[in-house]
Amino acid sequence: MSLTQSDLGRIAKLARLDLSPTQSQRLLCELNGFFDLVEQMNAVDTSGVAPLAHPTAVIDCVSLRLRPDVVSEPDQREANQKSAPAVESGLFLVPKVIE
Repeated sequence: MSLTQSDLGRIAKLARLDLSPTQSQRLLCELNGFFDLVEQMNAVDTSGVAPLAHPTAVIDCVSLRLRPDVVSEPDQREANQKSAPAVESGLFLVPKVIE
């Protein structure tokens, strides 16, 4: 699937976008590149691949590069709450806004 300049003009009108000719040409190239990528993905033979119930279903097979979960900042709750009008048990008190 490939968009034409008239297709892009119709989409821009529906989205109420005022595109300059330069923007229009650049957007047309980007959108057509996106559609080309989708066509390439659709061309891949996936007949022997079972669908996943959820993307994280393969989490055991993937090693995640996560940083260690360590405290990096000191506790400054007291200093941050000094300017608050009302504090109780370390929590900010705010007026009720929904009845």
